[in-house]
Amino acid sequence: MNAKCQAATGGDPIVPLQKTPPVATIGYERSPLPDVISRLQGAGVELLIDVRAIAASRRPGFSKTLLSGSLAEGGVAYLHLRDLGTPKAGRIAARAGRTAEMAQIFDTHLQTAAAQIALAHAVELSLGRRVCLLCYEADPSCCHRAIVAAEITARTGAAVIDL
Repeated sequence: MNAKCQAATGGDPIVPLQKTPPVATIGYERSPLPDVISRLQGAGVELLIDVRAIAASRRPGFSKTLLSGSLAEGGVAYLHLRDLGTPKAGRIAARAGRTAEMAQIFDTHLQTAAAQIALAHAVELSLGRRVCLLCYEADPSCCHRAIVAAEITARTGAAVIDL
């Protein structure tokens, strides 16, 4: 983990507390859709949880409807949890390389009722099947999905695997 991103996620190792399926994370920044689907299938992912605030992308295949359909063809279910996405100010900070600022904005957002409900839903889903959190950034330590994964781990003891 590089130093600039360590401040955003704490950089601490994640230690499983109990036997639960691992939670995977994936970023599609440098990957075409077939590669992403192949990595999900290889990891045994059953459900992709899209944690983008806006499930649209300029990258071919990664907007919500097309992504959901392509995943279904590959045997992976799809769920968009918009309330686990980074608010606009956080996305602007992330694009500018201000990862710590993005993390602070997201941490504040995560305390909202809507985000807590979405997080509880993600936790519940992660207990019964292999899930993967999707966002754009290739480096999970610079992405809010690492924060979401850490929150799930804190509640379930699941290991985190970055695909």
